[in-house]
Amino acid sequence: MESLRESILHLTFQMSTYKRATLEEEELLDTGSDGIYHTSSMQVGVQRGLGLRCWAEKTHSERKLVVLVCALSVALFICIMSLGLHYKESHPGLCLSEPCVSVASAVLGSLDRSVDPCQDFYNFACGGWMRKNPLPEGKSRWGPFSNLWEHNMAVMKNLLENTSMKSLSRAEQKAQWYYQACMNESKIEELGAKPLQDLINQTGGWGLKGPWEKDNFQEVLRIVSANFRTSPFFTVFVSTDSKSSNSNIIQVDQSGLGLPSREYYLNKTANEKYLNAYLNFLVELGVLLGGSQDTSQKMMEEIIEFETTLANITVPQVERRDEEKIYYKIQAKELATLAPAIDWMPFLSSVFAPVELNDSEPVVVYAKEYLQKVSELISNTNKSVLNNYMIMKVVRKMVSILDQKFQDAEQRFLEVMYGTKKSCMPRWKLCVSDTDSALGFALGALFVKATFSEDSKAFVEDMVSEIKWAFEDSLKTVSWMDPETKKAAKEKADAIYNMVGYPKFIMNPKELDKVFNDFDVVSDLYFQNVMNYYNFSARVTADQLRKAPNRDQWSMTPPTVNAYYNPTKNEMVLPAGIFQAPFYNHAWPKAMNFGGIGVVMGHELTHAFDDQGRKYDKDGNLAKWWQNSSVEAFQHQTQCMVEQYSNYSINNEPLNGKHTLGENIADNGGLNAAYKAYVNWIKKNGEEASLPALGMNNHQLFFVGFAQVWCSVRTPESSHEGVITDPHSPSRFRVIGTISNSHEFSEHFGCKADSPMNPKRKCELW
Repeated sequence: MESLRESILHLTFQMSTYKRATLEEEELLDTGSDGIYHTSSMQVGVQRGLGLRCWAEKTHSERKLVVLVCALSVALFICIMSLGLHYKESHPGLCLSEPCVSVASAVLGSLDRSVDPCQDFYNFACGGWMRKNPLPEGKSRWGPFSNLWEHNMAVMKNLLENTSMKSLSRAEQKAQWYYQACMNESKIEELGAKPLQDLINQTGGWGLKGPWEKDNFQEVLRIVSANFRTSPFFTVFVSTDSKSSNSNIIQVDQSGLGLPSREYYLNKTANEKYLNAYLNFLVELGVLLGGSQDTSQKMMEEIIEFETTLANITVPQVERRDEEKIYYKIQAKELATLAPAIDWMPFLSSVFAPVELNDSEPVVVYAKEYLQKVSELISNTNKSVLNNYMIMKVVRKMVSILDQKFQDAEQRFLEVMYGTKKSCMPRWKLCVSDTDSALGFALGALFVKATFSEDSKAFVEDMVSEIKWAFEDSLKTVSWMDPETKKAAKEKADAIYNMVGYPKFIMNPKELDKVFNDFDVVSDLYFQNVMNYYNFSARVTADQLRKAPNRDQWSMTPPTVNAYYNPTKNEMVLPAGIFQAPFYNHAWPKAMNFGGIGVVMGHELTHAFDDQGRKYDKDGNLAKWWQNSSVEAFQHQTQCMVEQYSNYSINNEPLNGKHTLGENIADNGGLNAAYKAYVNWIKKNGEEASLPALGMNNHQLFFVGFAQVWCSVRTPESSHEGVITDPHSPSRFRVIGTISNSHEFSEHFGCKADSPMNPKRKCELW
């Protein structure tokens, strides 16, 4: 094709030269007879014979020749233009705009060119980044997610401190007042431990100053659960009924522990330093609240011993992945038979006040065996231990809202728990984060107006459509799925509801104020504001019980750097906070955007078809909509991923491929869908310009952009915690696990068969 192009260009040059000479000679002749320009009679004769006689004087042969020359000229012009356009599309050159040069520099700086991408793509893509990004002081992990969240917090800080802004809604003002109260350190220090001590005394007290002999277990359980939103032995909440997605229902499940996972309690030898740090932390809290060192030590040892027993009966998360097996729907009165140690109707009526309940109220239990065992444990445990444990749960929850002595105690515990170096976190970061937790949608309204354009929203929604098309198109070639299930899967993908940026109500001041109308906030009493939030949150939860699920009720606030899929609503939610570098920039090459935010979109969409999400139909109901043959084939395909990721280890600690299966499925499906969508974008729009200095094409850039989102550094302690608790694989394996299953990656990087990033056995699902 190149030689043909050169031949045509050469012929074009000859034709244009001939035409230029003719025009020059005509200009000479038009000067008249003053003899300024002299031409020979031979030249004049030739020109008159071929071009200067009128059309009527030309012979038939001359006319045919002129027509032929004109036709050839037009044809050649069209060919040249077409070839030029084609060449430009296939060789679009470099993108030298400021955003392109800037992102090229960032990409280049993160690479480690000394690493062969086919040997270790994570270190190739992230080696430079890791060298330049040692862990910041006080952080247990650091990466683009963390960096972007820090940026978003700085934006929120400015918005919360800018009290001169006009036309703020009442809810937005409450967000500023809540932040101001949190920042009022002098008032917080002045009050010290007194607010929490008063709260404990009002609840009935605890055994810091002597033996506990009161018989008030049921009353204390109701108070700490309803008023302070803690869950000592089990958790109760309102959420969508998984088998009836158009209604909300009370749900009961096992609760969390003081340490991140049951494994910390059960394997004492491996986790001795964490257990010791936890005990020291609790003892220090007891002393700060008025107990002696000896009394606090004895009481906290009893609490940890009790919590260890709780850990033994807690069901591991990996055994709870099949919701069909753990879903158990009963009437409220049946709870008394299941777990008789609890006075259930007074308890539920207190937690969900002012909603009226009766003993036929439907309840979904997700931890039937656990509730039976915890009821036995409560019945067989000294009442003073139970009371002290419940109050300790309240104290743990309140530590962050008390004075600096409590903050320092918690910091010392976290330094051991996550391997962080001591640092003084600015007060404003804690206050921004807490304001986002309590009034995140009011703060989110300010954030969206300041940072998120409607143009970006429209562009992102188009991208979501592209990703969805790619996923659905890939379904056609899924060989292991039967046609009927495949058809239903496409219908489910079609029905996924996309929520981009923010819920609509926050942009309507009247609607926003209505949501937070019952949340009282004062500008100088932080502890009181937090208590008011707990009461407000309880009323909102109770109110949902008699209402249908609402799509505008998000589980993440707009500034959040994350995304999620909700199976009971069959929706994926992409908050405004994530639509920034390194995930997205409207001015970047599409390869970067599809490799960044595109993979995030594909990840969330694929959750609708992971080992848990696939069990929900297009209407969000837990139902059997797969043919048995496809269920068996799915299990066979996913076993490959379980084995693949279980063979990875970090710090000599193997990953649990069953525990991370859902996220691994989503990572692999997300990458495939995003890449397919990018290839389709090229088909429709042509190849785009490449980034300068990288020496890679845009297909390679797609994979590099994807990998660099996951560049991270982490302490060994944090990695240990992640392996135990996190359903996501560590960042390194989120990259190499997915790309080693990608045929397209190996094709574009020229990886030889059976090289580390191109194994012969590839796990393929979606």
